[in-house]
Amino acid sequence: MRRTRHLLAGLALTAGLLAGAVPAAAAPETPVPAAAAAPSYTWKNVRIDGGGFVPGIVFNRAEKDLVYARTDIGGVYRWNQATTSWTPLLDSVDWDHWGHTGVVGLASDTVDPDRVYAAVGTYTNDWDPGNGAVLRSADRGATWQRADLPFKLGGNMPGRGMGERLAVDPHKNSVLYLGAPSGNGLWRSTDSGATWSKVTSFTNPGNFQQDPTDTSGYNSDEQGIVWVTFDESTGTAGSATRTIYVGVGDKDNAVYRSTDAGATWTRLPGQPTGHLAHKGVLDAANGHLYLAYSDRAGPYDGGKGQVWRYATATGEWKDISPVAEADTFHGFSGLTVDRQKPGTVMVSAYSAWWPDTQIFRSTDSGATWTKAWDYTAYPTRADRYTMDVSSAPWLTWGGTPTAPEQTPKLGWMTEALEIDPFDSNRMMYGTGATIYGTTELAKWDTGTNFTIKPMVQGLEETAVLDLASPPSGAPLISALGDIGGFRHTDLTKVPSMMFTGPNFTSTTSVDFAETKPDTVVRAGHLDGGPRVAFSTDNGADWSPGQEPSGVTGGGTVAASADGTRFVWSPDGTGVHTGTGGAWTASTGIPAGATVESDRVDPKTFYGFKDGTFYASTDGGATFTARAGGLPAKGNARFKAVPGRKGDIWFAGGATDSTYGLWHSTDGGATFTRVSGVEQADTVGFGKAAPGASYPALYTSAKIGGIRGIFRSTDAGASWVRINDDAHQWGWTGGAITGDPRVYGRVYVSTNGRGIIYGDTAETGGGDGGGTDPGTPTGACKVAYKVTNQWQGGFQADVTLTNTSTTAWTGWALGWEYPAGQRIGQMWNAAPTQSGTAVTARNAGWNGPVAAGASASFGFTGTWTGTNPVPAAFTLGGATCSVA
Repeated sequence: MRRTRHLLAGLALTAGLLAGAVPAAAAPETPVPAAAAAPSYTWKNVRIDGGGFVPGIVFNRAEKDLVYARTDIGGVYRWNQATTSWTPLLDSVDWDHWGHTGVVGLASDTVDPDRVYAAVGTYTNDWDPGNGAVLRSADRGATWQRADLPFKLGGNMPGRGMGERLAVDPHKNSVLYLGAPSGNGLWRSTDSGATWSKVTSFTNPGNFQQDPTDTSGYNSDEQGIVWVTFDESTGTAGSATRTIYVGVGDKDNAVYRSTDAGATWTRLPGQPTGHLAHKGVLDAANGHLYLAYSDRAGPYDGGKGQVWRYATATGEWKDISPVAEADTFHGFSGLTVDRQKPGTVMVSAYSAWWPDTQIFRSTDSGATWTKAWDYTAYPTRADRYTMDVSSAPWLTWGGTPTAPEQTPKLGWMTEALEIDPFDSNRMMYGTGATIYGTTELAKWDTGTNFTIKPMVQGLEETAVLDLASPPSGAPLISALGDIGGFRHTDLTKVPSMMFTGPNFTSTTSVDFAETKPDTVVRAGHLDGGPRVAFSTDNGADWSPGQEPSGVTGGGTVAASADGTRFVWSPDGTGVHTGTGGAWTASTGIPAGATVESDRVDPKTFYGFKDGTFYASTDGGATFTARAGGLPAKGNARFKAVPGRKGDIWFAGGATDSTYGLWHSTDGGATFTRVSGVEQADTVGFGKAAPGASYPALYTSAKIGGIRGIFRSTDAGASWVRINDDAHQWGWTGGAITGDPRVYGRVYVSTNGRGIIYGDTAETGGGDGGGTDPGTPTGACKVAYKVTNQWQGGFQADVTLTNTSTTAWTGWALGWEYPAGQRIGQMWNAAPTQSGTAVTARNAGWNGPVAAGASASFGFTGTWTGTNPVPAAFTLGGATCSVA
C-alpha cells in the first residue's frame, strides 16, 4: 500500500545491462531458456505473501479456475485452484533483461486456454535501457518465447493500472492487439504474437502526461493506448471479431471503435470528455460498454471521476456514476461485470486513500448502486464485509487508526477488480500490497456480511534492499522497499508483523553485532523521521534513535562487532558515529559513503565511495583513506568476514568501467582482484562446507561468461553456479548472504520477486527452511495424474495420502521416470532429480499430514518420445500403493 514502487530506478547500475532489441516490427525470434531443475539446489521464497502492487488480474473466460495476475515489477503468476496459491511464471527472466519482470499487459486466450501472453518492460525512460517485448506461451507460462519490440513498455510507469493493453481476439486467436505508450500507437500481431506491426490506420497515440515538466521522463511520458476490448457478439469462430473498442490516454478523445476488424477506426461519438478512461469492459449479453474514468492516470492520484455506460446498439451514453462528480475525491478504475448475471457491474474508487478505498456494486446496469461501506453517523462506519487477514497479519501495518479509518483497510490502489466469470460468488481485487478476495460475494445483495481474505499465497513481490542472517536468533532479518522489513523465525511462515516502532516506508540497511547478535540496527526512509532504529532482542522489538541534523533518508548503517557502537551514513548529511543515542560527525570520510563494520574488532569500521576504501580504528570517529583503484562508478557492496579480522570482500562496478570482485586480508590497505570473476554485484558468507575452515562465499556475478548465483567453498579459488536458467529472477544485485548455521543455504535479493532462498541436497545442506521433519516410511497411497500435455512438455498433479494410523510431520516421495522425463517447475513441494530418480520433499507448510489425510503438489516437466506414468512410488524406502 505504499507509494514508492519505482525502486530500481534510483540505483546507478542500469546503464548498459541490456543489449538493444532489434528495432524492427518483425523482430527475429529470441527463445527464453526452458525451465530445468538445478542439479543440487532447490529454490523457494521466504514467505511474506504479497508486498507490492498488483495492477492486473485476468480470468480466462473459457476455462474455470484459470486465472493470472500481473505485477508492476515482479512478473506474472498463475492461480493454482487445488492449493489456492499462485505459481510464478517469469523466474527465468535473466539479468540482461531484468526490465521484463515489469508487466504492463496480460492476455489469456479463450480459444486455446493453454496460450497466455505478457507485454513486458519496466520503464519507458532511460531507467530501463532495454526495449519492451511480448512474451508468448503455449503451456500456460511454463515456457516462453519472446518477440522484441522497437519501443519501451512501462510496467512500473504511471498509468500501469489502466488496461488491459494486451488483448487476444476471442474468435480468431492468431490476432492480438497491444496498446503502446510514448506516442507509439496501436500495434497488432496476426501470427499469435510472433511478429508485430503498427496499425497505421489508428492515428491517435494519446497525449496525456502526468507532469509534462518532469525532466526524468517518468511522469512526463505519454500514457498512450491503455486498453483494448473486443465485442465478441460481432464475430464467429475462425473469423476476426468485427467490433473492437480502444481506450486512449487523451481526455478529449478517450474511446475509439472499429467495426471492420481493425481496418478503420473512428472516435466514438457523443463520448464524455475531460477524463481518462481507465477501463472499458463490455457486457455483450446486454450490449453495454462500461467505462471507468478518472482525471489522473494513477495508480496513486485521482481527485475526480465518473462511470459511464454506452449502449452498443443505439449509441446512447449515460452517466451512471455511483457518486456525483462534485462529491468525488477519487477517480474510478477497477471495473468488472458478472458474466453469469448480466447487468451486474462493480467499480472501485482506486485513489481513495483516506479513510479507505470504496467499491460499488450495481445489479441493474448502473441505475442504482450500493457501497462496500457507508457511514451510519460520521465517523461511524457500517461495512458489508469482514476483513480476515490472519494468513498475512502484517496487512494491518500494526496501526491503530481512529474512525472512520480502519485497519486493515479495504484497500488502496484498487485498479484490478474481477468477478470470476464462472462463479458469481468469487471476486478478486489487487491493492498496493496484496490480492484480496471473497468467495461469498452474493451475500452483498442480501445484506449479509461476507468475508474478504488475502488470496495471495505464492505471490511474492517485495523489492529487497538488504539481508542479514545472524549466527543465533532468527535465521533472517530483511530490509525491504515499501513495507520496511521482517524478522523471520521460520522461512516457511508469514511473520505476524513487519518492523514497527518506527515503521519505515522502506528500510535501506540492516546490521547486527557479530558477537552479540541480539543487538540489531536498521536505517530507512520515513517522512519526518526518525530514520534509524535499534533492537536488543534480535529484531523482535525496536526503539527509534535520534538523528543528526540534515538527514533526509536511511543510507547505510553498521553495528560494531560487540554492539557497543554504531556508524551511520544517512542521506542528506555526513557519516556519524554513536552509541545509540546522540551522534558525532565522523571525519576523513565523504558524505554518502557506504559503511560496514569489522566482524571481530569492535573499534574497526570500513567505508567506501567513488573508488576509495576507508577505515577507522577508533569506533568511527576518524577514517583514513586506504586502498584506491576500486570501481569508481556503478553498484558497490562489501562485507567483512565473520571471525577474521581485516578480511574483506568487495563486489561492484559497471559494464563501461572497472567491474569485478576483490579481496583484502589487511583491513582494506590493499585489495587483490579475484581472477575469473568478470562482474560481481553482491557478496556474502555462510556456513563453511563440511571439512572446510573458510566460510562459504556467495555472489551474484558473471563468471565464465555466465550470469548467475555462484558459490565458492575454497575462499574464492573456484566457483560453481548454483542457480539455473529457470531460476534467475531478473536483477539480483541488491544483497546476498549465506546462512551461518546451515551449509549451502543462501538468501538472494530480487527487485520485485521477494527474498529467494536456496538449499542444497549436498551432504550437510539445507533442511527446507524449518525444522527437519524426518521422513515417514510406507503406509501411503499415491495418485499421479498428467493434467495437460503438449509436444515436449507436460503438467502433472500428485496426491499423497497417509494411509497409516500415525500423523506425519514431513515427507519425501520418490519415483523413477521410465522414459527419462525431466522435472521443470514444481509447486507445493521441492524437487531433486538425479538421472531418472526424482524426489519431491514437502514444503514447510504442508509437511504435517494427519492419518487418513493427503498432501498435493504439482509440476511441469519435459519428455521426448513417450511420457508414461511412473510404475512405483516410495516413501522412506517403502513402496506406496498407486491409485
